[in-house]
Amino acid sequence: MARVIVTPRALEDLDRLVEFLGLPASTRSRVQRSLRVLERFPLAGQALHGQWEGKRFLIGPWPWMIMVYVYDRGDDAVAIIAFHDGRSSTAASHER
Repeated sequence: MARVIVTPRALEDLDRLVEFLGLPASTRSRVQRSLRVLERFPLAGQALHGQWEGKRFLIGPWPWMIMVYVYDRGDDAVAIIAFHDGRSSTAASHER
C-alpha cells in the first residue's frame, strides 16, 4: 500500500479554504477519508496537463474540492501538494 503524505503547503491551502469558506471542524477527517483510496490505488486520479503536467487530481470530499498530488512509484508514496476550490479560475485544470 502506498504511503499518503500531505505536504505543509497543501495543509496551508486546506486551512485557508476552511477559514475563507467556513468549512466544518470535520474537514480534515473528511479529507483523510477521501484520500484513503490513494493508499491502494495511487493512480486513481486523473492526470493533469500544461503547467500541472506530471500531477494528478482527485475530487472530494466536496464536489468542488480538487486535491492535487504526485505519485512516486519508486518510494510507493503519494504526496498531496495542493487543495483548490474548483469553482475558482486559478484551480488546477485537466484540459489540454
